[in-house]
Amino acid sequence: MSREIPIQSIRKVALAALAGTSIEWYDFFIYATAAALVFPSVFFSSDMPPLVGLLASFSTFAVGFVARPVGGVLFGHFGDCFGRKRALVSALMLMGVATTLIGCLPGYGVIGVTAPALLILLRFLQGLAIGGQWAGAVLIVTETAPRNSRGFYGSFAQAGAPVGVVLANLAFLIVTSNVSPQAFVTWGWRIPFIVSIALIGLALYMQLRIEETVTFRALQARAGARTPELKPGREASRSPVLEALRLHPRQIVLAAGAFMAVQVTFYILIAFVIAYGTSSAGLALPRETMLLAVLIAAVVMVPALLLSAAFSDRYGRRGIYIAGATALGIWAFALFPLIETRSLLWITVAVSVGQVFVAMMYGPQAAFLSEMFGTNVRYSGASLGYQLGAIAGGALAPLIATAILARYESSFGISVYIAAACLITVVATALLQETYRTDLNEEGGRVLRGS
Repeated sequence: MSREIPIQSIRKVALAALAGTSIEWYDFFIYATAAALVFPSVFFSSDMPPLVGLLASFSTFAVGFVARPVGGVLFGHFGDCFGRKRALVSALMLMGVATTLIGCLPGYGVIGVTAPALLILLRFLQGLAIGGQWAGAVLIVTETAPRNSRGFYGSFAQAGAPVGVVLANLAFLIVTSNVSPQAFVTWGWRIPFIVSIALIGLALYMQLRIEETVTFRALQARAGARTPELKPGREASRSPVLEALRLHPRQIVLAAGAFMAVQVTFYILIAFVIAYGTSSAGLALPRETMLLAVLIAAVVMVPALLLSAAFSDRYGRRGIYIAGATALGIWAFALFPLIETRSLLWITVAVSVGQVFVAMMYGPQAAFLSEMFGTNVRYSGASLGYQLGAIAGGALAPLIATAILARYESSFGISVYIAAACLITVVATALLQETYRTDLNEEGGRVLRGS
C-alpha cells in the first residue's frame, strides 16, 4: 500500500492530534494546579497542618498515574485490535466526563470523607483516559507522516502537553483575577473543570472527520488475507498486550527508564513549584506569580519541542535525547536557587530553561517510542513503556519533592532527585538503538545497541 499521503491530510491529522492532546492534557493538568492551590482545603479536613494537607492532595494526584498503565493496557488492546482512532476517541470521551464531574463534586465540608473518596475515583478515571489517549494521538500522526518527518509531525501530539499547561494556567489566572480569594476556594476553581465538557464535542468531531492510519489499514489487509475468518485487525487470538510483553520486554523497560527525567522534572516544574512558591511552607509568593511563570515556560517549551523533534528527523533521536537529559541534570542545581530569588523574571528563567531541556527529550519521544514496536503491538508496547515511565517518575514527583522539603527543609535534595532521574534516562537511552530510519510497516523495532 502506498505511503504517499497529501501534505494537507497530514497537517489536518497533526492539528487534530494537537487539539485533542491539548484539551486532554489540560484536563489532566488542571488537577495538578488545583491539587497545589485548593484541594487541600476543599477535599480534606481543615484540622490538618498545611504541609500534611498538601501531601494528602498530591497523593490523590498520584492516583491518576497509577491508573495510567491500566489505561495503556486497556486502550492498547483496543487500539491494536480495532484501530487507533476508535481507542483515541473513547479515551477523549472518558476524560471529558471524568473532569467535568470533578468540577461538580461537593467538598469535605458537605459530604465528609466521601468527598476525597469520589475525588480519587474520578482521578483514577482521568488516569485511565490519559493512559489510553497518548499512544492513540501519537500513532494517528506517526503512522500517517512520511518517514523523514515522522518526528516533527509526531511532536504535534507531544506539544499538547505544554499547550495543556498553558490552557490550565490561563484558566486559573483568569478565574483568580476575576473572583475574590474566598470565592475562588468556594466555587471559582470549579469553572476550569466544568468547561472541559468541550472535549466530548472534539471527540465526536474526530470520530467523524479523521481517518484510520494507513499503517493500521495495511495490517488489517494483511490479517484478512492470511486469516479471512478473523475480524479486521485481529491477526491472532493472543492479546496484543501479552504479545508486546513477550516480544519486547526490554524495549518496554528501557523506554520507561528513558522517560524518567521527563516525568520527574516536568511535574516538579508544573505542580510542585507552584505549591512551593505559594504555600506557607514554601516561599508564600502571590499565586499569580507562580502561575504566570509556569505559563510562560510552557509557551517557550512548544517551539523547543518542535525544533528538537525536527532535529531528530535529520540526525537521530538518541543524541538529542541524551543531551537534553544531561543538561537538565546540571540545570537542576540552578533551578531552586533562581526560584528562591522571589523575582518573577528569575523564576520564569528557571522554569523555562528547565522546560526547554525537557522538550529536547519529549519532542522526539513520539517517534522514538513508535519506532520500537511492530504495527500489531505498537499501541500496546508504546503505551506500556510510556505509562510505566510515567508512574515511576511523574506519579510520585510532587509527593517526593514535598517529602524531601519537609524532611530537610531545603530544596537541594530535590535537585539531587532530579539529577538522579536524569542519570537513569541517560543510561536507558544509551542502551537503546537508533530508530529514526525504521520503517513502521516492519513487524518490530530495535532496542539494544548491538542487538
